Amino acid sequence: MAIVFVLIALLVLAVLVTGNWYVWRRLFRDTTRGPGAVRRAGAVVIAGGWALAVGALVAENAGAPFWLQQVLAWPGFLWLALSLYLLLGVLAGELVRPVLRRVLERRARTAEAATAPAKPEPIPAGQGAGPAGSRAQGAGAGGDGAGGGPADPDGPGVPASSSGPSRRLFVSRVVAGAAAAAAVGTVGHGTYGVLRGPGVKRVTVPLARLPRAAHGFRIAVVSDVHLGPVLGRGFAQKVVDTINSTQPDLIAVVGDLVDGSVKDLGPAAAPLAQLRARHGSFFVTGNHEYFSGAEQWVEEVRRLGLNPLENARTELPHFDLAGVNDVAGEDEGQGPDFARALGDRDRERACVLLAHQPVQIHEAVDHGVDLQLSGHTHGGQLWPGNLIARGANPTLAGLDRYGDTQLYVSRGAGAWGPPTRVGAPSDVTVIELASRQA
Repeated sequence: MAIVFVLIALLVLAVLVTGNWYVWRRLFRDTTRGPGAVRRAGAVVIAGGWALAVGALVAENAGAPFWLQQVLAWPGFLWLALSLYLLLGVLAGELVRPVLRRVLERRARTAEAATAPAKPEPIPAGQGAGPAGSRAQGAGAGGDGAGGGPADPDGPGVPASSSGPSRRLFVSRVVAGAAAAAAVGTVGHGTYGVLRGPGVKRVTVPLARLPRAAHGFRIAVVSDVHLGPVLGRGFAQKVVDTINSTQPDLIAVVGDLVDGSVKDLGPAAAPLAQLRARHGSFFVTGNHEYFSGAEQWVEEVRRLGLNPLENARTELPHFDLAGVNDVAGEDEGQGPDFARALGDRDRERACVLLAHQPVQIHEAVDHGVDLQLSGHTHGGQLWPGNLIARGANPTLAGLDRYGDTQLYVSRGAGAWGPPTRVGAPSDVTVIELASRQA
């Protein structure tokens, strides 16, 4: 087993080294004429970025002083996102590169044809020795000398067409500049989208067993806030304000609230005490709670006014609300227990289940749950990460149906690692329950 782990680690390392060498080559080596400061600076930037990223991950997992985690997290985690889109950018550039070369070559040939000297017309016998003929010949000779040769066929800013290496350098610089600009723009826009706070998404979910009196009941679902070294108290306040603005009947926090200890993040989570809903706020653990001290966080959210559902159920006026622990709790003997949460309930009543991971839907189906509310996937967070996340989860985001049970998966309010989202905007979802009897 140890040998397999070492081989996988070496393979991952080889892929990372090769990918970063390729990025350095396309952005720095191929855009310069020879060894120099630019190439050395490029190597320092790439190596330094990865050193900060590894340092941020190690500091967070090792429980380093929180100030050190904060210092390393911003540049280190942003580099992870930037390096991904730099790689995608230079890969996309391989498709553009030959097209741009052909355009420049065609332009060069056109320019050469336009500036080539005209073929001289034959002069009839007896007409070339006169003064006019001499003047014409002189003008022709003067034209060849004074004209200074053919114009630059590659156009302004492009090396002469006769120089293949110069044209390749020009193409490399254009493609590298476009790839870098696209990567920086993508990461910048995706980071701004996270920091400004989640949007509100509204979804209507009909439940067959929901009585008419509960028609229109609104549940604000928030998951994956990921308070930590990057997203702190200010972000938590934005999330709370967004939730409260929807005026929900009930608030469901479905895991991955934090990435860190109560000692470090207690002040950041304090705005949760401001959550307001007619039927209260409820919480279930996510996998990241078990990396951060789940028992302490359960007590902390209880102190802040939320109701933890640890494999438990509460009977609301018109339906049951249940919650199960995340599967990551199994290593600590605190895993999900569906029988405890749902085993003795009245099957005639509608039931809504809070469970962090979508993969828990299969047990929910077996226990006759009407609707499961989950998070965990972040909707993929960074495209094309959605392709991987889709393969690992039964539903990536949105509403889906499994037999008689419906599953809604939130994309989450925050972000893990890079505070950046691309193709998966953050949200707080308001689920409006609908009775088929209404």
